[in-house]
Amino acid sequence: MNKWDGQAFIEKMQLNKTKSVLEIGVGTGRIAVKVAPCCKSFTGIDLSEKTVEKAKKNIKMGLFKKPELICSDFLKYEFKEKYDVIYSSLTFMHIENKQKAFNRVYQLLNENGLFVLSVDKNQSEYIDMGDYKLKVFPDNAEDVKTYAEKAKLKLREEFQTELANIFVFAK
Repeated sequence: MNKWDGQAFIEKMQLNKTKSVLEIGVGTGRIAVKVAPCCKSFTGIDLSEKTVEKAKKNIKMGLFKKPELICSDFLKYEFKEKYDVIYSSLTFMHIENKQKAFNRVYQLLNENGLFVLSVDKNQSEYIDMGDYKLKVFPDNAEDVKTYAEKAKLKLREEFQTELANIFVFAK
């Protein structure tokens, strides 16, 4: 998966044991297993009950304060706190209303908080899942920057991996 995110993506979060972190689209916990032990508190949210259950098994609960893993829609869930770092890898292609998502990130970030986002370079409207095709809403770099600007997020850095554009925004 380093073709989409990897260690450089994680390093841009500037993690330490004082930070609260939210992952949008926690999935099976592939990135969370690396991030969660490096922060004060970790919350992951995903629409899929199946993947959240896998994330619970994959994230070693004994390493740090128990993570909060939520099966819900990021755009509708009533979060009880704000976060120092919010990140998402390859999830925004599943969100149709991008501006609403960026506005929500802004609302959930603490002052000077960071939002680190990986978006697939592929502009296809479907992902071939073998038995079926999954409808997605592709992200392009210029639109991502426009959504962020309208949400009052400031672009700090932008770089590319083999298959993704990575953005680092600050509140």
